[in-house]
Amino acid sequence: PPHPSLVVRQQGAMTAPNQQQRARLSLSTIRLSLLLLTSFLFGLAICSAFFTYHYAHEHLSSALDDAPLSTLKGRGGGIGGGVHGVSSVRGAASVVSSNYELASSSSSSSSSLLAGLRILATIASYDFMQLPHLEEVLDGFQDLCYAGSMVDLVIYTTVVYPVALIDMLNDRMRCNNPSPTSGMTVTLQLKPPSVRLHLVDFHRPLFYDRIDQYDLFIYTEDDIRISPKTVASYLYETRRVQKLLEGTKDKDPSDYNVGIVRYEYNFPENVVITDKTRHATENVTRVYWEHLGKPIFEKAVDKVDDEVLSQYYISMHLHHQGMYLATRELLKAWKVRPNCKFDEVRNRPGKGSQPSEGTQRVWMSSQMLYGGRHCGVKQLLPVENFGQLTVLHLPNKNYRRVGKQGRLGGSDNAPKNEFSDGTEVFQQSSPDLLRALELHVEMKRQFPELKTSNVGGERYVGVRMVDTDIDLRGYAKNHREAAERRLEAYREYVARGGYMVEEDLAIDIDSWRILS
Repeated sequence: PPHPSLVVRQQGAMTAPNQQQRARLSLSTIRLSLLLLTSFLFGLAICSAFFTYHYAHEHLSSALDDAPLSTLKGRGGGIGGGVHGVSSVRGAASVVSSNYELASSSSSSSSSLLAGLRILATIASYDFMQLPHLEEVLDGFQDLCYAGSMVDLVIYTTVVYPVALIDMLNDRMRCNNPSPTSGMTVTLQLKPPSVRLHLVDFHRPLFYDRIDQYDLFIYTEDDIRISPKTVASYLYETRRVQKLLEGTKDKDPSDYNVGIVRYEYNFPENVVITDKTRHATENVTRVYWEHLGKPIFEKAVDKVDDEVLSQYYISMHLHHQGMYLATRELLKAWKVRPNCKFDEVRNRPGKGSQPSEGTQRVWMSSQMLYGGRHCGVKQLLPVENFGQLTVLHLPNKNYRRVGKQGRLGGSDNAPKNEFSDGTEVFQQSSPDLLRALELHVEMKRQFPELKTSNVGGERYVGVRMVDTDIDLRGYAKNHREAAERRLEAYREYVARGGYMVEEDLAIDIDSWRILS
């Protein structure tokens, strides 16, 4: 047998590796524990930052809810539907005297101003003559939906839209904003052609019939591009005016309305812009063609006669806008305002085709509201944010009238304003150009299985065309027959869920407008 001392040495030799292994395991355990502890502390820090942010954000949102303008928290179902919440000014505040304080007290991004806002917008669009401009106007209202607003849009027109055009508008105007407080509906309200210039009247009764269902009301002609910036700027400045007038005794916010100025681009009148003539645009700029005269602050622009507001706002000497925006509270105030009766539709004052106070469309969009002998509301435009409340007049043609006989700035010796006599021959663009409706129809032919885009639940949810206000018996025979065919095709389109069949796809791309 081995000597006892040898056995001890052998056991020690066997035990040493085990001790080293346990030491290594203990060190690994310590490292793992430290790693877990570090991870836990890091996660705790992230969670703390997360909850701190949301706590502060909720309190900021609560503070914004105290702003003068109301915002909608819920969502309704379309024209005439829905319930809204109203926020009001709480507590007294002194008149703000600096731009910094104004910006701080009412600072807000466009999304927070527009999110959940219920808007009722109306467009007067007589026929298809201005369809290219109307398409741009529609895009602007769709942008409002994507900015978070609920937009119900009513288009007053005298022509029946063909199914193919409605189907294209359905695809183009569909608002895929997932927010539960955003959405968009489009209604074509047909009126008889005999209304002529009075097509601009119909929006006013609708506004007052629906006045408690919306936060903001917009009326516009069919050639003015209104963007989310336009609406957000109007809301911002309206709230700013309310804040400035807090504490004043003889002034009320309903004495004022934030206005709009239209602009065009002064392209050379005798040049068609091509690759060879594009240098002709080097001096082209935005021009406010309706506002002429110098010195500017005597002839075109007026200072505001109010000690507080005059520090921040001006007014245009000629206040025609072709459109207007108004909050629910302002519309209600103008209804009972002395000598105003803004809710009552009436003919413009004066006689003749160009009366001193403008045509019916000028009267309904601007003169009734801003005219000193009528409602006498003062138009306000912010000095610092002026450009945010200017809108493009899409035809871009009226600046050419300036200085011509019978027009702004024109004398008896000025050049005559040339008008079309119907004999002109226009050079058309290349027939190879792919037209929007042409492509839309062909896509629907190639993908006939896509039939559910315009169905919500079990019903049609696309563009509505309402014919309750027209009597086709008063139409000329050829127009009556075309209108009857289109109305019947539309009813069938809606009944089957909003998809086209071959009869709809067979639209004559070149002449469908003429047949209207």
